[in-house]
Amino acid sequence: MVESGEKYINPFTDYGFKRLFGEEPNKDLLIDFLNELLYSEQGRITELTYLKTEQLGSTALNRRAVFDLYCTNERGEKFIVELQKTKQKYFKERTLYYSTFPIRDQAIKGTEWDFELQKIYCVAIIDFVFDEDKNQPDKIRYDVKLSDIETHKIFYDKLTFIYLEMPKFNTPIEKIETRFEKWLYVLKNLHKLDRIPDKLKEGIFLKLFETAEIARFSEEDYQHYEDSVKIYRDLKNSFDTARDEGRLQGIKEGIKEGIKEGIKEGIKEGITTVAINALNKGMELNDIIELTGLTKEQIESLSSR
Repeated sequence: MVESGEKYINPFTDYGFKRLFGEEPNKDLLIDFLNELLYSEQGRITELTYLKTEQLGSTALNRRAVFDLYCTNERGEKFIVELQKTKQKYFKERTLYYSTFPIRDQAIKGTEWDFELQKIYCVAIIDFVFDEDKNQPDKIRYDVKLSDIETHKIFYDKLTFIYLEMPKFNTPIEKIETRFEKWLYVLKNLHKLDRIPDKLKEGIFLKLFETAEIARFSEEDYQHYEDSVKIYRDLKNSFDTARDEGRLQGIKEGIKEGIKEGIKEGIKEGITTVAINALNKGMELNDIIELTGLTKEQIESLSSR
């Protein structure tokens, strides 16, 4: 039996998230979550098929995309589910870019295609709050579609982006009422629990807790999870430290050159620190680009530091 300071896995680690939602035996967990998230939008999903998570651009010049989860339902609709642990400067642009792959993949070769598309849903579970949303502390879910600016009517309803800002969810288990709230509670608190709350002692959640129980892991699975936890902790600590040091350095520089410019420079130094730490941890170049917003050339120039 493996030893761990936590009884259940942390869903915000790469391994934890994919063990719960990205494996064929646990597909019913993902179906249930998406049904609670999207039922009013598109009805009930009865079947999902996992698709390749790595997508290549149409030419050698296009960047590849690596989705956390990518699947299709029985109607041919596509679902991208992304978990983002740390704040990323261009994360909205990233999700928009990712949506172009399932759009492009629906194109039918030849001259007969009439451009009809199936629905696409991009779901982002994020462990941070967008700066522009900080004045809405009670709004956790954001649903985004193409709409007319003046009338606010939906212009196109087949492309949907859903963002869940998890730091805003702080409802205690005693006050949870809906099944969707149960899912949010599990995502945020699973690794902090030492038993199954009474309100979650029902079919799908009992299976989730069984799947998430670390004591049931093989030695190999446990090592994969521990490696994922270490990366998660190191990145989070590096980013938190860089943010705090960036603020401090920014304030110091701001005394000389103006507060606004000083803070900007401090944050830049903080991002550089995160990139260097990520390089030292052996992270993939594309992952560091997505995490920091730096270019490939900027990151490669840091490898010698």
